[in-house]
Amino acid sequence: MLLNFISIISVKLIIFKQITMNLKRTFGAILTILGIIGLIYTGVEIIQHSGQYTTLIVVGIISIIFFFSGMGLVRNTTDNAK
Repeated sequence: MLLNFISIISVKLIIFKQITMNLKRTFGAILTILGIIGLIYTGVEIIQHSGQYTTLIVVGIISIIFFFSGMGLVRNTTDNAK
């Protein structure tokens, strides 16, 4: 009885860990895509001279942070998919 309970708990923990890892990779991909979009937006606005440079610098810095943190999450999260 106790062995069955322990095996059920361990299976649930393994499934939870896999869901958490997949969630981290998904969140990393979303951050990376948002960073790329922000960098493209910043580049286009700078080339067109159509925005305030202070605003564009802030958007660019936030985009760089999103991009590199997303890439870090994707790269450092192990893939346990079967």
